[in-house]
Amino acid sequence: MQAYRLKNWLIACAFFAFLGIPGAVQSQKIWTLEDCINYALENNLDINKQLFTVEGNKDAVLQSGLNMLPNLNANGTNVWNFGQTIDQYTNTFATKTVRSNNFYISSNVTLFSGLQKLNTYKENKINLMASQYDLDVIKNNISLSVAGYYLDILFNMELLDVAKSQLDITTSQTERMEKMVAAGSSAKGDLLNIQAQKATEQLNVVDAKNRLYISNLSLQQLIDIPVSRDFVVEKPMLKAVQPPKDKITAEIIFDHALKTRPEIKSAELRVESARKRLAIARGYVQPSLSLNGSWGTGYSGVASEIDPDSPYLSLDTIGYVANAQKDPVINPAIHYKTRTKSFTDQLKDNSNQSVGFYLNIPIFNGWTGRTAISQAKIQKSQAELDLGIQTRDLRKLIEQAFADASSALQKYSASEEKVNAQEEAFKYAQQKFDVGVMTSFDYNNTKKDLTLAQSQLLQAKYDFIFKTTILDFYMGNPIKIDRE
Repeated sequence: MQAYRLKNWLIACAFFAFLGIPGAVQSQKIWTLEDCINYALENNLDINKQLFTVEGNKDAVLQSGLNMLPNLNANGTNVWNFGQTIDQYTNTFATKTVRSNNFYISSNVTLFSGLQKLNTYKENKINLMASQYDLDVIKNNISLSVAGYYLDILFNMELLDVAKSQLDITTSQTERMEKMVAAGSSAKGDLLNIQAQKATEQLNVVDAKNRLYISNLSLQQLIDIPVSRDFVVEKPMLKAVQPPKDKITAEIIFDHALKTRPEIKSAELRVESARKRLAIARGYVQPSLSLNGSWGTGYSGVASEIDPDSPYLSLDTIGYVANAQKDPVINPAIHYKTRTKSFTDQLKDNSNQSVGFYLNIPIFNGWTGRTAISQAKIQKSQAELDLGIQTRDLRKLIEQAFADASSALQKYSASEEKVNAQEEAFKYAQQKFDVGVMTSFDYNNTKKDLTLAQSQLLQAKYDFIFKTTILDFYMGNPIKIDRE
């Protein structure tokens, strides 16, 4: 009964342990090259930073377009004045607290200013397009880097397989040699040599695993994914290395790239932007003409008018006639009261409008206009040099990649022949070693030569794949790995 309970307890522990293993219930994701590139393009911080630059340039284009429209501004005030002041509407002294209001609307439009606003709008549009091409450059660079790191993982995978294969062979030979030494048919020195070789190859396996882990880690850091040992890339069946079928040259690739590459497009647009900036600078020394219109009105607390309900007629005695009757002298008089003029009437009565043209002719302003022109010319020359540098660097990169691809293909062919020869030599050496006519030292050297040849073949293979991937990319093809 106790054994039955112990068995059930172990089964339950194993079940819960299984549930706790990451990926045990849900299958582990296998990352393809396309997955890695897409993830990097969505999450890379440099790309997201450049996206903000693009959005800022969009706002600059919108604002520079709106700047060409007439402006319209309005303001209003409500002021209480204490003490003696001259009222602006009645032009009289006021000594008591006076409330006044002012309302003003004005509009201004620039009719001509050396086409500065138009050229600024065009410059900002060019800068927007250039920043979008800059974004494409970042995406392209990241995509190529991801492809390089991905191929480095595949390369280290195959190196690890080679190291393990060699260790398996040496392990088998060690076990065989131990039996032969025990039987007295081989010297113990041969066994020690084989055991030393086995220890070396065990170390090679550890080194290969570390290189694979580091390359795996580097790819995760590049695409900005949280680092995890569960990150596994797809190991596709690669297409056999073979010369390209089409007759293509570095010059053909360069001519195509020169017309399509975003770094060239961006540099060309920077030159156009610099030309617009020079045109803007020249506008500083040209006359400007603007049209301005305004409307204003106001209210004053001391503005008064006769109260229409207050006037009345009175006959006032102002004296007497010098006669016997002393008749009184009567003077008719009109009496009235005043009141503060209404707010509505004052706004109507105080209304004023103006329209005018304003001409400004720059004569001397500390040479700022000429300095701006000089600086703009320098920036234009720098932009043209940058275009030349980008073109030169593109040519050098393509020519170097083309030469590297050709060299890698030649190295691969030579390494393939060397591997075939070394494999035959190793088979022959193994047969001789098995029958005891070859020393363990010579056997190990032959085995080392085979391992070195296999490593050189792998290096040439992946170098060729990466360089041809670069060349295909500069021909406008998407980044991908040719599969069987």
